[in-house]
Amino acid sequence: MAQQPVVTKNRNVPLDKIRNIGVIAHIDSGKTTTSERFLFYTGKTYKIGDIDDGDTQLDWMPQERERGITIVSAATTTFWNDTRINIIDTPGHVDFTAEVERSLRVLDGGVVVFDAEEGVQSQSETVWRQADKYKVPRICFINKMDKLGADFEATVEEIKDRLGANPIIMTSPIGKESEFKGVIDLLTLKAKIWDQDPQGIKYTVSDEIPADIKDKVTKARSKMVEQIAEHDDKLLNKYLNGEEITVEELKATLRKATIAYKIVPVYCGTSLRNKAVQPVLDAIVDFLPSPLDLKEITGINPLTKLEEKRSLNQQEKFTGLAFKIQLDPHVGKLTYVRIYSGVLESGSYVYNVNRNKQERVSRILLMHANSREEIDKAYAGEIIAVIGPKDSKTGDTLSDQDSPIILEQINFPEPVISLAIEPTTKADQEKLSYALQRLAEEDPTFRVKVNHETNQTIMSGMGELHLEILVDRMKREMGMNVTVGKPQVAYKETITKPANDVEVKYIKQTGGHGQYGHCVINVEPLARGEGVKFVNKIKGGSIPSEFIPSVEKGVMEATEKGVLLGYPITDLQVTLIDGSYHDVDSSDIAFKIAGSMALHDAVKQAGPTLVEPIMKLEVTIPEAFMGVAIGDISSKRGKILGTEKRSRAVVIKSHVPLSELSGYATIIRSLTEGRGVFYMEPSHYEEVPKNVIALMLKK
Repeated sequence: MAQQPVVTKNRNVPLDKIRNIGVIAHIDSGKTTTSERFLFYTGKTYKIGDIDDGDTQLDWMPQERERGITIVSAATTTFWNDTRINIIDTPGHVDFTAEVERSLRVLDGGVVVFDAEEGVQSQSETVWRQADKYKVPRICFINKMDKLGADFEATVEEIKDRLGANPIIMTSPIGKESEFKGVIDLLTLKAKIWDQDPQGIKYTVSDEIPADIKDKVTKARSKMVEQIAEHDDKLLNKYLNGEEITVEELKATLRKATIAYKIVPVYCGTSLRNKAVQPVLDAIVDFLPSPLDLKEITGINPLTKLEEKRSLNQQEKFTGLAFKIQLDPHVGKLTYVRIYSGVLESGSYVYNVNRNKQERVSRILLMHANSREEIDKAYAGEIIAVIGPKDSKTGDTLSDQDSPIILEQINFPEPVISLAIEPTTKADQEKLSYALQRLAEEDPTFRVKVNHETNQTIMSGMGELHLEILVDRMKREMGMNVTVGKPQVAYKETITKPANDVEVKYIKQTGGHGQYGHCVINVEPLARGEGVKFVNKIKGGSIPSEFIPSVEKGVMEATEKGVLLGYPITDLQVTLIDGSYHDVDSSDIAFKIAGSMALHDAVKQAGPTLVEPIMKLEVTIPEAFMGVAIGDISSKRGKILGTEKRSRAVVIKSHVPLSELSGYATIIRSLTEGRGVFYMEPSHYEEVPKNVIALMLKK
């Protein structure tokens, strides 16, 4: 049952006092722990939530608390030094990448958390690229400074080298590993030491810098001042002339440079041990943008198809983006909305521009993870949930009907793995399609289809864990008993060469009207990931224009089932070049069937082949097991991309077909006496070797 949330006072704060931020990182870097500390130190919660104790505020789902991982992004709002901070805590596991993608789309700034011992890990790179895509300014927090092997400087170098960022060190650590006790704030040159209060609320601030790090701190501050001065001509002149630059001047320039994403401030601390988290909250307020700093958003006017800008303030017409759908057992469908401009009132109507529909907003809720607080109005800059809209989907723009605008949509990756699912009882059969439809509405990377030949329901997702969690949710939340098949890899079919002038005439004579459809097509391969393109090159009306969409529909439907093993066909261009029609017998259905048959015939002539998902695999193991792990990867048709030493372990990077990685967690544990860990994420599609296809065709 949802807890009673703390009532949020003074919500209608000035726009420059709002920060919409996300906490993003690789799995196990300490995102949720850091977010929980933010809530505790800002007074939003009265007890520190602990992942190991299963009492975190932001990981509220039973599956999250049992597994100690974040599965869905949780939104909450809190205050720090009279600034309102709306926080979204995101998952680190690659299977839930959609949650990160949609959160970054609506955030103004990000806090990227790194593990001080592990440095920049794979998912860190992925979320960094996602943040780059949406041009999200960010600050870095190098966490776990108390961990054995923690290396602050090496992690900063990796942020520079591997992420291509321009990091600027803002706090320098005092002590390392078990001796870590605080930081030097390089702006003010004050030492902040946490050694008395186990909860980390109280800390001492001193002008005295420990003698053993004084030289290092002096150099670090000098470098910091130089890095900041480079972004302002006035400051640069002062710096070159040896004049004193004030802390206020440094802060103002650093803020501008961070918002312009020319520089990334870096902080360090340990969230679990409650040390040095408050400076990160100060940095969120001081350096990350408010909606006012971002000034405006750009969209397309659906009527004129021209680009339009909208100012991010309350005086503008209402504009919001629905970025997440959540089905709540108590209140029904919740649509999470980031309000960019204007004011939204409960009981009012909004216009869904993508669906061309008016939708009623019956209630507005302020979310604190799974607790909610009902409000009457929501203002520009807020992240809220609304009850009422029935047809809104993830990525839809909501606006005033008299001033519509379509904001940039959210793109999600394609699923790479699927499994068959069957209800165990007749009663569950009725509930199954409803349950799957609900889950698909919530999660844009989850797909469902029915294989009409076998009558099986196939669910597809981003990984085994993703599908496992969804099946678990069906059992718990919807009381359904289902049996699932073995995970199946999402193979696709494609072509290796062009096929030209492939002609099909579909003629059927029956009593009365017959059927006549005739088309000629060319097919040619496209690059990986380009999908299916249909080009119409009919000249002189050999096929009337009203039948061309029918040919296209037939072609597109035919791509759903390939000619080799029945997998979807992709990465090819189909060009309609000729055909003919009959005045009486031609119909939409005849041309659709002709298009479908032509595609199948053309693919058979164009060297059909299979492509398979290739995973980027990173295995972290003690050096002694390196040979055996590399041998195992090679035996799985893997390509070793390189190895690197990281503290006391070796990281092996490779590309391996997903079909070879079933049960890999057990294999790597047995090969390394339980000391190896791995991480994988979808990389790209590649052609399956001919000998493997031959074996698959025999089965």
